Amino acid sequence: MMYIRFLLSLRNVEDLLYGRGIDICHETVRMCWNRFGPMFASDIRRQRVSAMRGFRQWRWHLDEMYVKLNGEMVYLWRAVDHESEILDSFVSKTRDKAAALTFTKKALKRHGSPEGVTTDGLRSYRAAMRELGNEEKREVGCWPNNRVENSHLSFQ
Repeated sequence: MMYIRFLLSLRNVEDLLYGRGIDICHETVRMCWNRFGPMFASDIRRQRVSAMRGFRQWRWHLDEMYVKLNGEMVYLWRAVDHESEILDSFVSKTRDKAAALTFTKKALKRHGSPEGVTTDGLRSYRAAMRELGNEEKREVGCWPNNRVENSHLSFQ
């Protein structure tokens, strides 16, 4: 857990454990993380989202970008909360109302309803939010204010 919690390298974790009397190789840390890491990450993400549902000021930032995936150009839709944690992602070939609606329904079903949703000026978001009845929660922000645009963090 030190590897992920404190953003340490594998060799730093090896040194920290050696200081506590545990002599292991950095490859052992890597193999353990590859085996148990996804389980830890999903549990942390689940606990965090369940705690955030009750948070009054929970805000989402939605964005889409054009990326190459397996040699094919597709749209990557992402939802990020106000603390820059990636909530959900979705890949589609189109950038229309149907894709925005599918992505938004998926995120709302998985994470519940936020207090507000910040998007860029894409009209597909407005149409999807109108159909879902959440149009009053939607705010249009310019890209410097949109956490998704600023972060461009890798996702898992």
